[in-house]
Amino acid sequence: MGVLLNPPEGFAFTAADFAFIRQRIFALAGIRLLDHKDKLVYSRLSRRIRELGLHSFAQYCQLLERQPAEQTHFVNALTTNKTQFFREQHHFAFLAELAERHPAPLRLWSAACSTGEEPYSIAAQLVALGRHQDKVLATDLNTQVLAAAEAGLYDLGDAAAIPQAIRHSGFLKGKGAQAGWMKPRQAVRALVSFRRLNLMDDWPFREPFDVIFCRNVMIYFDKATQSKLLGRFRQHLRAGGYLLLGHAEGMDKGQPGYRSLGHTIWEAV
Repeated sequence: MGVLLNPPEGFAFTAADFAFIRQRIFALAGIRLLDHKDKLVYSRLSRRIRELGLHSFAQYCQLLERQPAEQTHFVNALTTNKTQFFREQHHFAFLAELAERHPAPLRLWSAACSTGEEPYSIAAQLVALGRHQDKVLATDLNTQVLAAAEAGLYDLGDAAAIPQAIRHSGFLKGKGAQAGWMKPRQAVRALVSFRRLNLMDDWPFREPFDVIFCRNVMIYFDKATQSKLLGRFRQHLRAGGYLLLGHAEGMDKGQPGYRSLGHTIWEAV
C-alpha cells in the first residue's frame, strides 16, 4: 500500500492507516472522508499522536481499538467547526417573523452548535423581541467546542455580523483585562442549554421542536446518512415546525415529511 505521507521527522502514515481512520470516523460520527483528505487527517491527528508519545499512525490505530476513551479525542480532532454569529441572516429574519406570530414559547434545537455562535445568535434574536420563555437546546459531538461555547467568551471582532441593536441588547463588551472580548448577556445565556450529542446516536428528546437548525453539517455525510438524518429530524419536529439547513445543503424531492419554503427552509408536514 505504501506510505502516503512520511515527512522528515514525521510519522509513518500508510494507506491502511487512512482506510482504518476513514472507516472509524464514519462509524462513530457518520463523517465521510474523501480520498484527498489524507493530508488533513495527517495534520490533525499527528498532534494527538505526538501528545501520546506514539511513533506512527499504526500505533494510534491500535490504541483506538484498545482504548474506547480515545474515541472522544479522535472525533474532536477530525470534526470541522467553522461558524459565526448571524450566519445566513435570512434565517434569523425568518425566526423573527415566526416569533411574532407564535406567542407561545418556542422550543428550538441548534444541532452541531460548534463554539456557540449559532445558539447565542438565536437566543439574542429572541431576547431582542422581548421573548424570555423560549428554550434553545444546543448540541455538538465535539467536547472541546462545547466547552468554548459554555464559556461564551468571543473576540469583539466576531461581532461584525450581529445587527447593531441586537449587539447592544444581547452582548456585553469586556473591560480591563477582558477588553477586546465580548460575552452574551445573562438573558441570552438563560435561554440556551448545552449538551453533548452525537447525531448518529439515540436522541433522548421527549417533546417535539418548533425549529431545528442543522446548518452546514450534512455536507459531511453520504446520501444515505443524510436521508436517515432528515427522517429523524422530522420525527422530532411538530407538524408545522421548521428545519433550517445550510446554504450549500438541500433535500431530495422524494424526501417525505417536508415542504420547501425556499431559502433552505423546510416546513414539517
